[in-house]
Amino acid sequence: MKPAAVIPPITEDRLAAVFKAYDVRGLSPEELDEPMARALGAAFARYTTAASIAIGRDMRTSGEALTAAFAEGVTSQNVNVIDIGLASTDLLYFASGHLDIPAVMLTASHNPADYNGMKFCNSGAQAIGVETGLNEIRQLAAQSATSSDSRGQVSHIDLLERFVEHVHSFVNLDNLQPLRVVADTANGMGGHVLPATFAKLPFQLEILYAELDGTFPNHPANPIQPENLVDLQNKVLDVRADVGLAFDGDADRVFLVDEHANPVSGSLTTALVASAILEREGPGPILHNLICSRATVESIREAGGSPIRTRVGHSYIKALMAETGAAFGGEHSGHYYFARNFGADSGLIAALIVLERLSTSDASLSSLLAPIDRYANSGEVNTEVRNPSGVIEKVSDHFVEQPQDRLDGLTVDCGDWWFNLRPSNTEPLLRLNVEASDGEQVAERVAEILTLFR
Repeated sequence: MKPAAVIPPITEDRLAAVFKAYDVRGLSPEELDEPMARALGAAFARYTTAASIAIGRDMRTSGEALTAAFAEGVTSQNVNVIDIGLASTDLLYFASGHLDIPAVMLTASHNPADYNGMKFCNSGAQAIGVETGLNEIRQLAAQSATSSDSRGQVSHIDLLERFVEHVHSFVNLDNLQPLRVVADTANGMGGHVLPATFAKLPFQLEILYAELDGTFPNHPANPIQPENLVDLQNKVLDVRADVGLAFDGDADRVFLVDEHANPVSGSLTTALVASAILEREGPGPILHNLICSRATVESIREAGGSPIRTRVGHSYIKALMAETGAAFGGEHSGHYYFARNFGADSGLIAALIVLERLSTSDASLSSLLAPIDRYANSGEVNTEVRNPSGVIEKVSDHFVEQPQDRLDGLTVDCGDWWFNLRPSNTEPLLRLNVEASDGEQVAERVAEILTLFR
């Protein structure tokens, strides 16, 4: 009798290097290679005990080989693989919800070209994070996995058309007007999903860097960094576009640029989309993470919603969305979650809702935002420190007389200004966000807090 094949375990130090709070991410192949992908595939199959698992990948050069290795691990446990091919992360979440099976997306999102990673979800696109299954997958990958006597099968399916229909269902297509739209997809997966989504819509769409290229030859696929918006801003002004859309590498996040080429914060986009959702679906709870502006909270209330403050991170927000019955949730980082999207996030859906709002308003984007753009903020100020927890306690002591909470890091309410200080999940960094009535006060408060880091 032929002995059963064994997939070797991955050492704890190697797993520790790539397992983060919400996903797996690391340099490839230095940290994340094919043997690890194979072991993680077997581990995920054992964790889910599902009959089938969906797999999608982005355009990174290491993606095809890692996907094949992951599929080998899954099928070794007599679990079938449904390969949806090249996909945005929100297309992968749609596959999980539509097919009602667990799924994994091979992507490193906005990270540089030499990274890759994995985002996992349970059936129905239910999030998997460190507190909801990721640790269990890690533990299983640290154990050897014996191959089953029977192997699972690999099949291929194209869900792009059905995904587009799903995205379109979030707006009234008859409301849409021929707005001029520029999108920068940064050679990421937006170049795959945007043409299909906009093909039958009346918009005049121009896409920058639509070619799928995992080397990111034009600029990093990280729109939260201002320097990566410059090309989009210039094009918006050049063609007199009504709006600019900037997507990250796996196209699950979107950032807006108004007609004057001014970047729109994720907080204001959350407020704008929330008001549209509340207008269509009626009063109810709306989630926002604790980094979002006070303007977001105020706008949700003014639109008839009940704002609920959350931790940062998709796994927490998705769980709370299911618990509260919220129709929508938004993060300052450009993630927007929809109950009708299996609770998952989609920048593409958010973008269409904004475009519908513009189509029906007879107003520019800057005019729509003006009533809710009420405060100045620092953006995320990242500082490398040796002892993040110690610094947080020092800052807390300094503001001991002000109301504080520890929902996620340290948040301090100082009346006419507030701040949040959080440790990075991946690096020895502290992330500081400050909001105040004007830019001068923001600058003063940032300087005050940073002096406490010494």
